[in-house]
Amino acid sequence: MKLLTRDERPPGEEPVSDLVPEPEASRAKRVRVLLTAAFTPLLFSYTAIAAVLAVVSFAADRGRFSSAGALLAAGPGWLATYQVEVELGGHPLGVLPLLPTILVATLVARTAARAVRRTGGRTPADAVPVVAAIAGTHALFGVIIALATGGSPVAVNPLTAFCVPGLIAGLAAAAGTAKRCGLPATLRDRFDPVAIQGLRAGALGLAALVACGAVVFTVATALSWSTVDSLFEPGIGASFGLFVLSVAYLPNAVVASLSFITGPGFSVGSLTVGMFGYDEGLLPGVPVLAGIPSHQAVWWPALLLLPAAVGALVGWKIRGIDEDPMLRIRAVAVAGALVALGCVVLGTLSGGRLGDGPFDPVSVPVGVASVIAFCWIVIPGGFVAFFAGAHQPPEPPGEPEEFAGDVEESDDTDDSDDTEDVAEESAEDGETDEEAVESEEDEFAEPAEEAEVDVEPEAAVDDEFDDEAEAELARELGEDVDETTSEPEPEPDAAVTESTDGSGDDSAPGGDR
Repeated sequence: MKLLTRDERPPGEEPVSDLVPEPEASRAKRVRVLLTAAFTPLLFSYTAIAAVLAVVSFAADRGRFSSAGALLAAGPGWLATYQVEVELGGHPLGVLPLLPTILVATLVARTAARAVRRTGGRTPADAVPVVAAIAGTHALFGVIIALATGGSPVAVNPLTAFCVPGLIAGLAAAAGTAKRCGLPATLRDRFDPVAIQGLRAGALGLAALVACGAVVFTVATALSWSTVDSLFEPGIGASFGLFVLSVAYLPNAVVASLSFITGPGFSVGSLTVGMFGYDEGLLPGVPVLAGIPSHQAVWWPALLLLPAAVGALVGWKIRGIDEDPMLRIRAVAVAGALVALGCVVLGTLSGGRLGDGPFDPVSVPVGVASVIAFCWIVIPGGFVAFFAGAHQPPEPPGEPEEFAGDVEESDDTDDSDDTEDVAEESAEDGETDEEAVESEEDEFAEPAEEAEVDVEPEAAVDDEFDDEAEAELARELGEDVDETTSEPEPEPDAAVTESTDGSGDDSAPGGDR
């Protein structure tokens, strides 16, 4: 009985069986889990933003701390966290920090995954209520904040405040529930395997490009550390505010570096920094921008080796997916398309309006950057994937390799059948030829025999006529007819008999005839 009720396996090695599904959550529990998933990231992010603003205002020199003011300012700050453009005193602020957006998206994804696990969801359909609840709650909260700021120095478009937070929260929730609900397996079953491999390699290539941008930004900032140090003010409050602002805009700076190493570059107001062009301009005194060079350098094109190496890495990743080189090239094209799309999204989120002053706008040329990024992946990646991968051996003319055995067997069978048919036909033809030859010999032999037979009776008839003539002559002379006719009769009979017997025997010697 112990063996039937207790599993003796160590913890963590219990068998997983699909035959015994997890018990479904009750309706009340499901509603409670959905409400928790919808409001937890919203309240946590709003509270965190209010706390940061309160600390900055408290630490600022000559500043007055107000808890009510921090809570009211957290509303537009929450919208800015979700990439909603706001207006401060009629001046647009569209270049918004990406780091808070990444943090809140991660929080939403983890909350959604936990909610699906608590409700026992295992299919993509089970994730729909969770994603809808989270997206709907964020969209509704954005509209509420936009309407609440009416009449204040901060203005927000209600439609934008409804759509953008709901879209970002919905995408983050879908990403968090994808693995739990089996969405990757579903996509693998419905999509081309070559395209799936290309998407994986494209994700790797995009991450590698971002890493290259981060390395270049870090090196440039480290080489300009004296400028960075000079931008921090002596006071703790102001320095802390600049530090928080710089950390929040770090992903934006990395995306600008990515655009720089691929070729197109970026611009801040009248300042344009590109691989093959540089236009001087003013820069805001923010430590995160201290690494921007003051003039163009001759060695900058050497940095183009980084995106080329990333493209080669993508091709090396794809080289072993198939023996057909054209399928590998198609996978590289899919990877390049994903990288180009990622550059468009990152470039769009990283730039925007920055008031109406000399630093407006901050932009990355997303169109050119996406095309060039696609080329950096496809050209070196396609070269490596084509030549570094396996190649199919040339097929023999007339028949493919995989069916060579079957074709040979069928050919052998057909050849044997044809040989037998030819042998039978040749045998029949031989018999027919032999019969024809025999019939021709018989035709040629029979007339000869008939001629011989016919010749001998004619001689015998002539002898008979001679005998009759002699007999008549003897009668006239008075001789006995019976005696004269009886003596010569055996000769013609013998001659006729011999000729007749010889005519019936093919082997009779020619001398007797």
